[in-house]
Amino acid sequence: MKKVLFISSIGGHLSELMSLEPLFKNYEYTIITEKSETTKYLQKRYKGRVFYVPYSTRSKLFSYIFKYIFVIIKSFILFLKIRPDVIVSTGTHTAVPICYFGKIFGKKIIYIETYANITRKTLTGKFLYPISNLFIVHWKSMKKLYPNAVCLEKY
Repeated sequence: MKKVLFISSIGGHLSELMSLEPLFKNYEYTIITEKSETTKYLQKRYKGRVFYVPYSTRSKLFSYIFKYIFVIIKSFILFLKIRPDVIVSTGTHTAVPICYFGKIFGKKIIYIETYANITRKTLTGKFLYPISNLFIVHWKSMKKLYPNAVCLEKY
């Protein structure tokens, strides 16, 4: 059975990621997100399948730099521990290091650009578009920005 790592930051990105829950039963899955009060429920719901990286925000730039260095180190350790075949992410910065580690080790990268963006690239999208095996957008307008993306919009 394929090992699939689902990773995102907290908030809307995590909500988008958790909408993929019906897929979990098809894989040996692991979830990585940021540690916060709002993500504690994941440990109880998905026993032994959830790992956390530190929460950080770019609005506090000085502390963000140090926390992000730790995120990179912890991401590498988690990558080696989990050894996923596929990495699926909805963003943001939390996912970038582990996706690059995955790419370096020949793993498949699937990135789903946030539903909230209709006309501009996200910073994470800019980083992950070049390395993604499958890059998914929700809006046809985003195909102008990411020409090789797969669009989910039905209209």
